[in-house]
Amino acid sequence: MDFFDVMRKRFSVRSYRDKPVDDAALQTILEAVNGAPSAFNAQAFEIVVVRDAARKEQLAKICFNQMFAATAPVMLVFFANPDRNRAKVGDDGAAVYSHEDATIACDYAHLAAAALGLGSCWIAAYGQKAVSELLGAPMSWCPVALLAIGHPAESAPSRERRALNDLVHPETARK
Repeated sequence: MDFFDVMRKRFSVRSYRDKPVDDAALQTILEAVNGAPSAFNAQAFEIVVVRDAARKEQLAKICFNQMFAATAPVMLVFFANPDRNRAKVGDDGAAVYSHEDATIACDYAHLAAAALGLGSCWIAAYGQKAVSELLGAPMSWCPVALLAIGHPAESAPSRERRALNDLVHPETARK
């Protein structure tokens, strides 16, 4: 599938078929993530792969009861890890850049899943402490996004997008 077709066809899937995501597809997604841009190439993020049904249900509850996420065969949990970039960017940049790295990585996974014909949904509403505790993450890691991935059981909804002239603004001279 052409990259721009992937972007047009991608949508947030909230209903999944009862069909596992095979290991090869997951590996392809993770390899795509590993190529994501990263500030100073520090790759200051971590990913926890969750396939266990009980743990996915617990995560869905922590995500303010977004229970559709528990029906996805795979959930990827992206953490910012400022310990990985602190030596390169200092304390002030470590948190900012690690969060940016983690969000870019999640978006790469989002697009890679779509390219494979899978559906995904980026989940950004959750209890940070509860996610970290459930997954046993080190205290220095900060959850940034959860990505539910599976075979869609729904079609893309029609969606209105802003007109480019409303979204894109010309440079203005400052006096």
